[in-house]
Amino acid sequence: MSVDFRLYLITDRKIAVKPLTEAVRLALQGGVKAVQLREKDLPVRELLALAQELRAITREFGAKLFINDRVDVAVAAGADGVHLGHQSMPPEAVRKAAGKGLLIGVSTHNPEEARAAEAGGADFITFGPIFQTPSKSEYGVPVGIDAIKAIKNEVKIPIFALGGIKSGNVRQVIMSGASGMAMISERGEVEL
Repeated sequence: MSVDFRLYLITDRKIAVKPLTEAVRLALQGGVKAVQLREKDLPVRELLALAQELRAITREFGAKLFINDRVDVAVAAGADGVHLGHQSMPPEAVRKAAGKGLLIGVSTHNPEEARAAEAGGADFITFGPIFQTPSKSEYGVPVGIDAIKAIKNEVKIPIFALGGIKSGNVRQVIMSGASGMAMISERGEVEL
């Protein structure tokens, strides 16, 4: 399996204006090739049921499905990978448990985290926030475009820029060396 996508949708049913499965379908129709199911508050059985439903939808479009934090749910649902945050199981432990069968993405916010993710066996990272965004305010001041260029020199794995990315700054993000963009969309529509 490879990281062969440029648009990475992260779900958030709390801000979605449409049912989550419908929003994901719209995003896939709009060109998204990878979806991260990130619904941290769902009980595990509900999360698994939703993951299985999204697995069927992503397969229709030839897209990848990642499960946030839950390796067990990723394996049970037949997902392509798992996405880990700073409180998650380390990537090297996931690799030991799941082998090469799952792609591993890791959220990073600085060069140290990016290097650690790569050293731990991550297949790709998300990095940001690049621009101001309400969904990433807990991570402090946006790091800006130049940080992508710096991170590109630090790691060899794909980097997905995250945070405040809109149609007006996509070109800047890609020109800075990002492999792609990760986004949370209210409507599931990709307007890039």
